[in-house]
Amino acid sequence: MKKYLILLAFTLILGSNSFAQGIEFTKGTWKELKAKAAKEDKLIFVDAYAEWCGPCKKMAKDVFTQKEVGDYFNARFVNVKMDMEKGEGIGLSREFGIQAYPTLLFVNSEGAVVHRAVGYHTTDLLIGLADAANDPNRNAGSINARYDKGDRSPELLKNLAQTRYDAMDGTYVQIAEEYLATQKDWGTDDNLAFIFQMTSDLDSKMADYLMTNRLVFEGKFGKQEVIGKVDELVQNTISRAETEADLKKVEDLYAKTYPERAKEMSGSLKMGFYAQREDWKNFAKVADQHFKDFPAKDWMELNEMAWLMYQAAEGKDELKCALGWAKQSVKLDKNYANTDTVASLYYKLGKKGKALKTANEAIELAKASDEDYSATEELIQKIKGKG
Repeated sequence: MKKYLILLAFTLILGSNSFAQGIEFTKGTWKELKAKAAKEDKLIFVDAYAEWCGPCKKMAKDVFTQKEVGDYFNARFVNVKMDMEKGEGIGLSREFGIQAYPTLLFVNSEGAVVHRAVGYHTTDLLIGLADAANDPNRNAGSINARYDKGDRSPELLKNLAQTRYDAMDGTYVQIAEEYLATQKDWGTDDNLAFIFQMTSDLDSKMADYLMTNRLVFEGKFGKQEVIGKVDELVQNTISRAETEADLKKVEDLYAKTYPERAKEMSGSLKMGFYAQREDWKNFAKVADQHFKDFPAKDWMELNEMAWLMYQAAEGKDELKCALGWAKQSVKLDKNYANTDTVASLYYKLGKKGKALKTANEAIELAKASDEDYSATEELIQKIKGKG
């Protein structure tokens, strides 16, 4: 009987190894990991993560567990998962300049990063990244060294732009345009894909080319994908915009690229611009005109804008605009949420009688739909001077 138990245990062990899948992560100190890498003549793959990072968890669950990934990484790397906000990870985070998660590092036995990328990677992308890390002609360390020595071959420039893009190094745009300067024809399939990926700034030759040849890009990548790319460029510009002159650049882009929707898109653009700067006076003015030109069909959109103003604005003109939006929201679909917003705005405008009456209406609507109305009860106490 004992013999059969031993044989069964041995079979189970063999079976578990035979069906093992995914990356096998090694534990140990950083010094021990470097020594292991030196002994086995391998790079160290570091999954630099943080406990709170959603994409890190998704990669751990959906990508690192894949047999294909495990077969590739277990044969070629010393693999380690490291929480960069605990233990040795804190010091290594500073040493490696970790600014986002997940960061995927490929480090040699001396502790130098030879390749890196940031963000969630699918199975194919991760294996492609690892393949580049092990290739002296494509990994970031060797490519940067050759670039610093003066190599400006098209192949190197293209690979360098890609590695810096993967690492979220903002200099990739400059390198991308260096590469394109070597190309007589930007319209090849490879170059179109390269431009579509690398364009991130409206003030670039790549963006000019994309906008001028928008229909070509739509034919290759799809209309919705190109619209999404344009929106990305616009948002990047808005986030860096400091003056209304910067805003004008985007409006000109809309007029050139989407003339049939330019006015509507410009209205939304200006609202975002002023809201980001908490300039509620100009926000209210632009939003009010926008809703007159393009009446909202969604009560929720109007209510959310009105509530934003209730929370953020102090000027009577802005609050009156918000009250108009809230009333329009009620016309579209009278419910507890927008009726409460109307009551709140009446209160902030000093119209306590109307505020009290509308607050009571809101509570009745909440009771009918079985919603929590405690916030409106608190408002009533304020209206009565008891809050």
